[in-house]
Formats: sequence, C-alpha cells, structure tokens
Amino acid sequence: MARGAEPPDGGWGWMVVLSAFFQSALVFGVLRSFGVFFVEFVAAFEEQAARVSWIASIGIAVQQFGSPIGSALSTKFGPRPVVMTGGILASLGMLLASFATSLTHLYLSIGLLSGSGWALTFTPTLACLSRYFSRRRSLATGLALTGVGLSSFAFAPLFQWLLNYYAWRGALLLVSALSLHLVACGALLRPLSLTEDTVMGGPAAQLTSLLHHGPFLRYTVALTLINTGYFIPYVHLVAHLQDLDWDPLSAAFLLSVAAISDLVGRVASGWLGDAVPGPVARLLMLWTTLTGVSLTLFPVAQAPTALVVLAVAYGFTSGALTPVAFSVLPELVGTGRIYCGLGLVQMVESIGGLLGAPLSGYLRDVTGNYTASFVVAGTFLLAGSAVLITLPHFFSCFSAPTTRPQDLVIEAVDTKVPLPTKEGLGED
Repeated sequence: MARGAEPPDGGWGWMVVLSAFFQSALVFGVLRSFGVFFVEFVAAFEEQAARVSWIASIGIAVQQFGSPIGSALSTKFGPRPVVMTGGILASLGMLLASFATSLTHLYLSIGLLSGSGWALTFTPTLACLSRYFSRRRSLATGLALTGVGLSSFAFAPLFQWLLNYYAWRGALLLVSALSLHLVACGALLRPLSLTEDTVMGGPAAQLTSLLHHGPFLRYTVALTLINTGYFIPYVHLVAHLQDLDWDPLSAAFLLSVAAISDLVGRVASGWLGDAVPGPVARLLMLWTTLTGVSLTLFPVAQAPTALVVLAVAYGFTSGALTPVAFSVLPELVGTGRIYCGLGLVQMVESIGGLLGAPLSGYLRDVTGNYTASFVVAGTFLLAGSAVLITLPHFFSCFSAPTTRPQDLVIEAVDTKVPLPTKEGLGED
C-alpha cells in the first residue's frame, strides 16, 4: 500500500497506466474482435445467427452491470486481488468454452463467467489510475485507453489465424491463455492511500452519498445519453454505405479510418485535457457536441470524399471524449469515492449502449434508410452536451478542485472517524 497526501502524478502511477493499457486491450480488444468466431459457432452448432449473437451480448452486459460489484470489492479489499481474481475468471470462461457442446454452454462460460471476470478488471484498474494522477489524469487515461484501438487491429487477424490453424476449440484455449495475462496486470496495481480516504466510509456509505449528489446524478444522465448514440456508426455505418452502393470492402475500410482517428483522438485529448485551463467538463462538452454534429451530417454526405472527412471527424472526436469523460468524474466525487462512482456510472450508462443499436435498427426498418438513425444518434449526444453545461464550475476560468470530499460527506454514523483513545495511541 503506497501512501500520500495527494495523487503523486507519476511514479508507480505509470506502471498502473501500463497495466490499464494491457487490460483495456485484453478486455475490449477481445470483445471487439470476437466476431471472427461468429461464423464458426453458427456452423458448429447449426444455430441461427441471432442466437449465436447472444454470446458476446451477454458478456458485454455482465461486464457493464457487474462493474459496481468490482468497485465495491476494490473499496473493501483493494484493486489488486479483485483484478487478479477477475483475470482468472476471464481465462477460465474461455477455457471451459473450448469444451462446449451447446450454445447454452457458451452463454454460461463466455457470457457469464468471462463477463464476470471482465467486470472485476477494467473498472477497478481505471479507478486506481485516477487516484495516482491529478494534473496529468487526462493524459494518463488517454494513454491507457489506446490499448482498445491497437488491440482491435491486432486481435482480429490473430484470432482468424488461430482459427485457421487450430479450429475454434484450440483457438479458444489460446485466447484463454492470453486472457490469463490479466492476472499479471492486476499484480502491477499498488493501492494508493490518500488523506481524503479517512472521511469516505464503506461502499454502502459511499453509494448513499452519491445517490444524493446532484452533479454526479446529472453527469450520469449525460453519459447515458452520450452512450446511446455513441456506438451507432460502429454498428450501422457499413450498412448505411452499402445502401449508397459502396462495396463491403470499401465500407469496412472507412470504418478502419474512423478507428485510426479514434486512436489519435484519445492521445490528443488526453494531452489537451491537462494543458488547457478550465474544467475538464468543458472540453468533454466540446468533443461531445462535435461528435453529435458529425453524426447528424452522415445522412447528408453522399460523395466519397465527404464521407471520408466525416469518418475522420467522428473517429477523432468520439475517441477524444473518452479519456476526458473518465477524468471529469474524480473532479465531481473526489478520488476517495472513485471506485464506487465509476462502477455506478458504468452500470447506468450501459443502458444507453444496449438500447442505442436496437433503436437505430428499428428506425431503419420503419423509414427504409439510416437517415433518422444517425440524426437521432447525434441528437442524443447533443442532449448529453446540454446536460454537461449544468455541472459545477463549468463556466469558471480555472480548473475545479480535483478533490472535494466535503461536497459529498453525509453525516452518518458509519462515515465518521472516531478519535483515538489514550489507550490506543501507543498501538497506533
């Protein structure tokens, strides 16, 4: 346990960044690339595509809705044992999936077991990172999240190569071995004890205070609205381009262009978040607004050049809003409550992520094209930007304090710290 009065803005924190980089790759890189197994599962079990699609969907849902559990356990036991346990569960799920004889087996192994492991890894690590940084928090978060983009490019061809040489059962065994590296990532985490922690109380007290904290609740609503429209291009952009008579290869290439811009945007936004004066929420509102505008313009663009420009703009701005979105939270709730706050936010905002794609598909079925889908998606992001304006210190000239425990402390018996007695002074 490392101790300090304030976040050290470096030191062992850079090892935590390295751990978060590989964890984001091993969690979301695997999830984004798992589609290469889709055709193999359809052929192996002779099931409909819709039923096979539930494997990844269950895993994503469990990862997001289970985040508060990982946060609560990290508050009580520290992030290191929780993340290492999550790595074992994620690897074990893939291992058991290699022996599957039915889709139900895959639902339980990959969806439930591996999904539970992912829930115990990503959120506690990102919360631990936030406690190590204050002035450089946005940059550190941006660097950590670049693992998602890089692994998305690397894992898809890697998994396909494994399928070609080892079939799907052997490939899952090797993915299980790859996921076991999450245990090593968890071992790198060194919990940091800050002076603010003494007034924060346990997970139940923290949850109670957060549910009574207006700025935190408004921020959660904003992220839920943003999340509703955020993923629409990754789901339906290729189909929209095919409606415009693009061939599938060119449409997929445009999505790769957006992914590259996403990677650049994460790093650039992380640097700007620390360099530009003023609250980070202001920068988040800027990137969210630009992302929403680019989404609403997709149906208007018809020429290939215009569509490429929009894909670059969407990729950059949507990637840029991600690191600052995680950096705003410690300014609102304080680093002492970051585990509980981040887990709760991820659970609630996942509702938007789960509803966004089905809503977009429904609008496509009703209208016959994706015009309404992209306009509504952009509107959700613009609505989220409007909510961000209501956050405290948004219009101030200087950065808001990164640690404000007094804004959140609710007088309760279990949150008060008793004074040491005379007999206990020697023992302390």
